Amino acid sequence: MSAAELDELLQRARRIHDLYDELNLPERGRVWTREEFMLGFMGDVGDLSKLVMAEEGAREMPGGRQALEHELADCLWSVLILAHRYDVDLRTAFGHTTTELEQAISARLPEEG
Repeated sequence: MSAAELDELLQRARRIHDLYDELNLPERGRVWTREEFMLGFMGDVGDLSKLVMAEEGAREMPGGRQALEHELADCLWSVLILAHRYDVDLRTAFGHTTTELEQAISARLPEEG
């Protein structure tokens, strides 16, 4: 994924976030807190886990592949919004984390030759 594509995802995620604020303010008199976004994410991860189990044949779950794709997208949205709400630069954080993981895993692999 290019930087431009990630930026587009971030912009779209923020737009949905702002729309939720516009909806929640008149309906509930307040907007969602960071904690509430995290709780929503936890619920989405729970739903995703059930759909993965269904995809693997371990349980019955309505919706099939389309529901799995939907929940993966919901989880991605939540991660993008949590990063936004906590002012985390995901591009930088992901780059650092994947570099660290690659180095740690590579160090444990047997050397070729």
